[in-house]
Amino acid sequence: MRPFAALVLPLLALTAHPAAAGETVVETVVTVEETIFETQGGSERIVGVAPPALPKGIAAYGPFRVLDGSRAALVDVTDARSPAQFEAMLRAHPGIATIEMLECPGTEDDRANLRLGRMIHARGIVTHVPAGGSVRSGGVELFLAGARHLADEGAEFAVHSWEDEDGREAKDYPADAPENRAYTDYYREMGMTPQQASAFYAMTNSVPFSRAKWLTAADMGKWVSLN
Repeated sequence: MRPFAALVLPLLALTAHPAAAGETVVETVVTVEETIFETQGGSERIVGVAPPALPKGIAAYGPFRVLDGSRAALVDVTDARSPAQFEAMLRAHPGIATIEMLECPGTEDDRANLRLGRMIHARGIVTHVPAGGSVRSGGVELFLAGARHLADEGAEFAVHSWEDEDGREAKDYPADAPENRAYTDYYREMGMTPQQASAFYAMTNSVPFSRAKWLTAADMGKWVSLN
C-alpha cells in the first residue's frame, strides 16, 4: 500500500515512484489470498479481484459514477486524471456528500491519488464501504480521506507495501526518508496522531508488495473511527 505509483491497494510516495502497492498496531492477521498486481511503469498500486456488478449511475467522471444528487460511487482504479475528474464532478454535482466505495483496486499514480484524497478531505465528504464493497491498496488512502468513515459488515480492505520502479520497497528506505514520510504525513493530515500514523504505516508494510493483507470492517475499525 504505498508510494507513488499506481496504488491499487494504497497510496503514493512523493519522490520515488513505487509501482503497485497495497497495504494492510493491531495484531490482526487476516487471510492473505492470491492477488494479482499490475505494474505499468513508474509507481502504481493495484490489487485485482473479480469485480462485482457496478452501477452505471447518471453520469460518469473517470472512476466516479454519480448515483444521485448527494452520492457518487468509486468503481475503478484512479490515475493522474482523477483529481481533475473529481473536480469536474463536483462542479456539475455540488451536492455530493458521500462517496460509496464499491470497487477500489488502487491507483496508477500515487501522487495524484494522495492529491485526490486531500481534495475529498477538504470538501468534508463521507467515505462509505457497503457490504460487498472492496477497497484495496491505494484505495485505502481514499477511504481514510473521508470526513467520516463508514464501513458495513461484509466490507473488505487490503493493504501491502509499495514498490518503486527500481524494485525497492518501504523497508529499503530510511524511516524518515521522503518516500516514507509522504504516507505518515498524509495519515496525520487525515486525522491520525503521529503515533497512529506510524503504526498504521508499519502495519501496511508488514506485507510485501507481492502479497496483500486482508482486513474486515472490524479490523479497520481498530485503526479509525467508523461512524
